[in-house]
Amino acid sequence: MSTKSLQIKVSPEIGKVSAKYVSPANPVCVMTLAHGAGAGMDHPFMEALAESLSKAGIATLRFNFPFTEQQKKRPDSPAVAQAAIAAAIEKAGTLAPGIPLFASGKSFGGRMTSQYISTHPDALVKGIVFFGFPLHPAGKPSIDRAEHLHHIHIPMLFLQGSKDTLATWDMIASVCKSLPTATLEKFEGADHSFKAGKTDVISLLTAATKAWTEKQI
Repeated sequence: MSTKSLQIKVSPEIGKVSAKYVSPANPVCVMTLAHGAGAGMDHPFMEALAESLSKAGIATLRFNFPFTEQQKKRPDSPAVAQAAIAAAIEKAGTLAPGIPLFASGKSFGGRMTSQYISTHPDALVKGIVFFGFPLHPAGKPSIDRAEHLHHIHIPMLFLQGSKDTLATWDMIASVCKSLPTATLEKFEGADHSFKAGKTDVISLLTAATKAWTEKQI
């Protein structure tokens, strides 16, 4: 496994963001990995997930959103966040040419990724993996944030904790049932941060991701 630190140019107006490419010797696929609204690409969860995926044969390109790069607390607007995602997808394609490309994200990162894909069906992405899709704010159940998902026609994998307060289980299950290309995996006892007591949820997320991506390749 190798880790390469680099910079991704988002646009002349937005500038560059930091990124890390973690890859096994012979990856079977590559995946962009966008962080959530509350932590950057070097959060322990993001780092552990990237290393675990690499051991499973999946290369990842994780990156900071501009607001994280600029040390701001308020998340970027969808337009800015999606510009970063577009640049990361393009970069991942150049880092690992010729192998299947997937896009993924934790919470906010996943939602911004799917919003981008929903309006860019020509993006060279074989599927999207959501590490905890934030269906609604905590305590305010709603499915409004899922509307754009109906415009996505590539496979989608939803990895959701049963105790995720940002995605009431019955609601996320109903949403996924309405999406022809969606697969939903339940992680019993896990919250939105994928904490579930002493359970090694990272290894479970990795196994589910590996099994699903293999079916798409």
